[in-house]
Amino acid sequence: MPKTARGSRRLSRSGYLLGFGLGGFFDAILLHQILQWHHLLSLVEGVGDIRNQVLFDGLFHALMYLIAAAGLVTLVRGRHELAREGAARLLVSNALIGFGTWHVLDSILSHWLLGIHRIRVDSSAPLMWDLIWFAAFGVGPVLLGLLLRRRGRILHSGQVAAALLVFAVLGGGVWAAQSPSDARSAIAVFQPGMSDGHILTAIRNSGGSVVWTSSGIWAVQWSDAGGGVSDLYRDGALLVSNSYLAAGCLAWTRI
Repeated sequence: MPKTARGSRRLSRSGYLLGFGLGGFFDAILLHQILQWHHLLSLVEGVGDIRNQVLFDGLFHALMYLIAAAGLVTLVRGRHELAREGAARLLVSNALIGFGTWHVLDSILSHWLLGIHRIRVDSSAPLMWDLIWFAAFGVGPVLLGLLLRRRGRILHSGQVAAALLVFAVLGGGVWAAQSPSDARSAIAVFQPGMSDGHILTAIRNSGGSVVWTSSGIWAVQWSDAGGGVSDLYRDGALLVSNSYLAAGCLAWTRI
């Protein structure tokens, strides 16, 4: 495959992935944190109180980080294509399509098929809010992205478009990582090779207790708001949800 074609595909994929991740961050920031209209599993019976709801929100945030990180890596690998004509339009239009695709999938799967939450769970007309959101933030951005990709002229520089998109994704990710002021729980992932005994000791040293664990993911709960997140990082955690990602990124240096 020609080098130019590979670069174009990377540029296209990076736009889709970054837009999709940004859509998830937008959902988390606006609906979970600012408006507090729902949590990821608001309508799932047996999940428990707000502490467990926040835990699953944390897993959702972690997934969005992985998708956004994949987009950033793909963008870096295709960075040489940013100088060619039309790169800015391709990147931004695909990001809009990715952003809208997130909301389309969330509406179809989470709201209507699985029923794990609605846009406004306390509304007397939840379908109305679902449809408004589906049109405004799902179908609308997808159509706008398709239109821009075919006809639109936006930024002349692919480098500028990439920088603005990366800034939006990183800024959204940091904001989404903020925990509620009264949060007493989080999801933690520890270094590969750490035994369960060492992890349990680290959790106890932070003043926390284990809510549940599955496939190397630990749900931790503290008696005080804020918990001992910094203690977990000190004792081997790679990532703790509902904390700023940058703090977790430094933990890999101890491996």
